Amino acid sequence: MSSILHNGADEETSRPDVLVHVAANVRRLRKASGLSQQALAEAAGVSRRMLVSIERGDVNVSLTTLDRLAEALGVIFHVLVQPPETEDSAYIDEIAWAGRSPESYGRLLASKATNEVELWRWQLAPSERYASEPDANGWHEMIVVVEGTLTLRIGEQELTLQEGEFHVFPSDQPYAYCNESEATVGFIRNVLH
Repeated sequence: MSSILHNGADEETSRPDVLVHVAANVRRLRKASGLSQQALAEAAGVSRRMLVSIERGDVNVSLTTLDRLAEALGVIFHVLVQPPETEDSAYIDEIAWAGRSPESYGRLLASKATNEVELWRWQLAPSERYASEPDANGWHEMIVVVEGTLTLRIGEQELTLQEGEFHVFPSDQPYAYCNESEATVGFIRNVLH
């Protein structure tokens, strides 16, 4: 399972801003909803210990866990990762996933609440992989490769996309983005509901 800002950094690295944003947003929204930490943890299907760590900004958290927290709080995913002072803005521009290599990241550029649309800029270093659990029915991904070669695994299917190629697929099944080449791959990811 891939985590938000799972970067394998050493202990001296300061917490990324997005973890601070997530901590403040989850705490603020939980209190505004009148939920205890235990009640929110149960509604989202996470342990209370995990929720406490998330609210302190002390833990890398999977994107799936953030989706479950957002659903339990009645908000859209991007509301949890954006800076608290831009709550109503579609402009996010925050790194929401980082791989083992500093060249591997997923940056959430924007999200529009009307139909739940997210725009991401992704980059994967050689041998890097991002795997996701299935999304709920009705979600789709649109991928456009802007640099390099991306291996896309959707359920049992495997596709190789070259620079300039794209693919659209329902994301209600396990899927993964893989860089099996020796050069960095860059792609745009649009998530739609």
